[in-house]
Amino acid sequence: MELIHTLHSALRWPIVVLAALTIFKFAVNWATRSSFKGMDRGLVSALSGIVDLQVLLGLVYFFWSGFSGDGFPGSRILHMVVMIVAAALAHVPARLKALGDRQRFGYSVVCILGALALIFAGIAAL
Repeated sequence: MELIHTLHSALRWPIVVLAALTIFKFAVNWATRSSFKGMDRGLVSALSGIVDLQVLLGLVYFFWSGFSGDGFPGSRILHMVVMIVAAALAHVPARLKALGDRQRFGYSVVCILGALALIFAGIAAL
């Protein structure tokens, strides 16, 4: 149980770093009117994947610790709900394939910034 909690706690920093790098690259690509390329799709996929892993670890920890005696305090429930919404928002850039490249970069930056804001709010809820 402690390993899952430690992994869940430590994984937030790679998520923040990857999200920040993605935001920077997408903002530059938006400003320079670049096209959406394979590396950009890779960044979106990597961010979605690492966020999915974080949600999985969080849900396992939430239910395992909750049923093994810690219960389900309101702060943990709020944290879980906010983080699931953040994960959904982090997946939006992968669904923007029909848009033009400039719009895709712009909307992706907004979605990832929103996901980061929710992540920080969810951590603060604990």
